[in-house]
Amino acid sequence: MILILDFGSQYTQLIARRIREEKVYCELYPGNKPIKSFSGFEGLKGIILSGGYESVYSKNAPWPDPKVWELGIPILGICYGMQLIAEHLGGKVTPSKCREFGLASVDVKYDCFLFNGLSSKETLWMSHGDKLLKIPKGFRVTAKSDNSPYAAIENAAKNIYGVQFHPEVKHSVNGRKILKNFIFKICGSERDWTIKSYIVDEVKRVQEQVGKSKVLCALSGGIDSSVAAVMLYKAIGKRLICVYVDHGLQKLGETERVRKVFGKIFDKNLIIVNAKKIFLSKLKSVTDPEQKRKIIGHTFIEIFDKEAKKLKGIDFLLQGTIYPDIIESISIKGAKSPIKSHHNVGGLPEKMKMKLVEPLKFLFKDEVRVLGRELGIPAEIIDRQPFPGPGLAVRTLGEITEEKLNILKEADNIVTEEIKRAKLYEKIWQSFAVILPVKTVGVMGDARTYEYVIAVRAVNSEDAMTADWVKLPYELLGKISSRIINEVKGVNRVVYDISNKPPATIEWE
Repeated sequence: MILILDFGSQYTQLIARRIREEKVYCELYPGNKPIKSFSGFEGLKGIILSGGYESVYSKNAPWPDPKVWELGIPILGICYGMQLIAEHLGGKVTPSKCREFGLASVDVKYDCFLFNGLSSKETLWMSHGDKLLKIPKGFRVTAKSDNSPYAAIENAAKNIYGVQFHPEVKHSVNGRKILKNFIFKICGSERDWTIKSYIVDEVKRVQEQVGKSKVLCALSGGIDSSVAAVMLYKAIGKRLICVYVDHGLQKLGETERVRKVFGKIFDKNLIIVNAKKIFLSKLKSVTDPEQKRKIIGHTFIEIFDKEAKKLKGIDFLLQGTIYPDIIESISIKGAKSPIKSHHNVGGLPEKMKMKLVEPLKFLFKDEVRVLGRELGIPAEIIDRQPFPGPGLAVRTLGEITEEKLNILKEADNIVTEEIKRAKLYEKIWQSFAVILPVKTVGVMGDARTYEYVIAVRAVNSEDAMTADWVKLPYELLGKISSRIINEVKGVNRVVYDISNKPPATIEWE
């Protein structure tokens, strides 16, 4: 595999996506994580040091484990990663008088493995405020731009390469070819990672992990937990017991759907727990998004622990954690803060009675869908739009009340109905409603109203790490707005969210 060390760049996850697309397995870790904690270490073919927003010469700059330099395998440094290479091996990095953000024309060398097959001039994406002042001994310059005399460097004898630009972003015209040159020509990787091979490897790993124990599945009815459940069922059969917690934060009619679809698959091994009152009481008066997520995560575990005691022999908890959950929840000391705590990651208590089984934790959302199809899961489940683990709690801004939840469920259901009616549901990554913690003045039937505001959001994305807002037709937006205001009691205004990720996140909390 290829190991990616993340030093805080907003583009790091794109490196992983590009490598996976070439059917080469890779994993992404915080840049300063000890090397002994890397998984799959015996199959390591190369290391990529990502970009980052710190300066390598600053006091809080994150650095990789010193043992990384002793492995003797190819290393590619991207932006901050190249500057780490330079500083570590005797070069010099300094603030640039002219920062470089955006497309740049780069002159490249033909006789460099990294740029094999490229033209002498390439258009590549730059995003940096520092630059190399001096390159380390034994290195040579392989590319330059008007603002970066050392746009790329290499020490072919030691298999160490650095680029100031970002080949992983789509704006870098031949960036993908550069990454392919590194992983295939330099690292010698093979295109041997597929979803089929992932299933074989993961089933074996799960069987070794759980032994003869029973596993409790945190089934939500969403894509991730559904695929994880079927994956585990393939691995351990009836030793998998699925628990669906009806916390009252689901979509309209979700509990009935889960009972109908998964009751057929798991039969008596599907347990439905009514916990609406418990969750609402614990969330009462809570308005902070992070606190909501943590409360929900802790309450989930408490309920699962309680169910496990009843069942006996339950040593493991299955969760549908996916890679973006982990990436967004990780905090790299000195590099960046977590974007948000996912209830599958940041919301878990430090001391938990059950051990976690997470068969999807190294997969992106689109890969989970492919896996689900490979496992034979019906399209009605696989093609569903993503739904957040904490449910409607992160779409109910401010305090969560039963009244606001009921309003939101009805409004959200209308959004889904109209999106499907317009035949856009499967073309859109996510479309949903959000209830805001404010009321506005309106007029209905010649009378003054003072009611809630519903925000509608629709985004497109490849992997949930970045997203663009969807330009829904005005006619469709008009239908959605009209229906919500006319059919949902307690709403007199509808707005449309036109924010991308970044800077916004897909969910509002």
